[in-house]
Amino acid sequence: MGKNKQLTSRSEDFSAWYNEIIFRAELADHSPVKGSMVIRPWGYAIWENMQRALDDMFKQTGHQNVYLPLLIPMSFIEKEKEHVEGFKPELVVVTHAGGKELEEALVVRPTSETVVMSMMGKWIQSYRDLPMKLNQWANVMRWELRTRLFLRTSEFLWQEGHTMHANSEEAEEHTQTMLGVYRCFMEDWMAMPPVTGLKSESEKFAGAIKSYSCEAMMQDNKALQAGTSHFLGQNFSRQFDVRFQSAKGKEEYGWNTSWGVSTRLIGGLIMTHGDDMGLILPPKIAPIQVIVIPVKDMENGSVLEKANSICSQLKSQGIRAEVDGRDFINPGSKFYEWERKGVPIRLEIGPRDLESGQVVLVQRIGGKKEIIPQAEAVATMPSRLEQFQDLLLEMAMTRRENNSHRGVTEIGEIKEIMEQSGGFVYTGWSGDPEVEQNIKELTGATLRCLPSEEFQSAKIPTDCIGGKEKSEMEVVWAKAY
Repeated sequence: MGKNKQLTSRSEDFSAWYNEIIFRAELADHSPVKGSMVIRPWGYAIWENMQRALDDMFKQTGHQNVYLPLLIPMSFIEKEKEHVEGFKPELVVVTHAGGKELEEALVVRPTSETVVMSMMGKWIQSYRDLPMKLNQWANVMRWELRTRLFLRTSEFLWQEGHTMHANSEEAEEHTQTMLGVYRCFMEDWMAMPPVTGLKSESEKFAGAIKSYSCEAMMQDNKALQAGTSHFLGQNFSRQFDVRFQSAKGKEEYGWNTSWGVSTRLIGGLIMTHGDDMGLILPPKIAPIQVIVIPVKDMENGSVLEKANSICSQLKSQGIRAEVDGRDFINPGSKFYEWERKGVPIRLEIGPRDLESGQVVLVQRIGGKKEIIPQAEAVATMPSRLEQFQDLLLEMAMTRRENNSHRGVTEIGEIKEIMEQSGGFVYTGWSGDPEVEQNIKELTGATLRCLPSEEFQSAKIPTDCIGGKEKSEMEVVWAKAY
């Protein structure tokens, strides 16, 4: 497909539209290894901005970055029974190195709970060493049979946080704190508002006591599990004998948490904000917030000179601005390229604009053109970008609420919603796993979470959606990625 041809529309084929945006916005490409991806510079620049923001938030909550090894002894993985059973189908195992068979097989890191526990066992002796709050930015590998760029690949980038605490209350509180950090980042930086809540037993992380998640609604009304935070109890510290001396002089096992988000967030970004012209990026994480395009230059180069001057003025305000001065590409092709890459605001300047001291300003949402004085364009740009960011969040929140169905009392109604519009369905649930499995088989929807208090319905359902029992809790159902 040529770069200037129209994208498949979202309404026609959402999946095809998603894939086309990734290639046409130059976010990623398939690698020679099946199921893996190459993240291209534009996609990686988005990830770097996400990384910087999250890393600052982690450090503000007392975490330090470490690096843990890529290869993990198989015996480590096998120590935690639930953990190994949960990951067994996805493990990549190294059996040979240096031309010889290894004495013990090594697993390519699917997650690092086991190895961080072994290290914490060395580093922690006393309650004075706690809490220990670590994070690493790394790649992990989980062998996937069905892959989609950013959403599910065999190798992906992520951060994984691991903490050790002196008691269960502190560890549980920290699990909730990190869930809040993720929600804050998704709302304030990505303009992608998630519903947060507790996962059911069947959906929780392998080896966790409790798992919490951020469930974001995409434009096709499916849920994307965008981030998770886990209370691990003492499961891993017992298996790896991580003990510390308490203030009372007693030996106790540590209490753990782990939490992570990945490059899946870029997939969430595409499906939350993209339109039929391409990507739309929230200004806070856009690699370029304003692109300045000289439409036609004069012989003395004065239009390009003015474009560079405007760009410098924008940069002096802390705005990420660039000039597209390529003279071998026509202006129309430049407009199309930056539209599909999602740059929030475009400034166009030509000879007439130079004479009249004006500029053409085009917003990525709606494509409305304004002709305004150059000084005004520079002076108002910070507030325009802020308004753009706020509008994206408002649109996403409105869409989520408009596609949330409350007060549903019958499985048939869930099935009907899933077959038609989709969305988040709130119902009562007794906690019976058979009801959960039945709904999954009949409707294709899975139990996304038991919503946190602020997301619960005004009137909590009294009857279980299964029809036989009383409700013990409210839950959210949706089809999911």
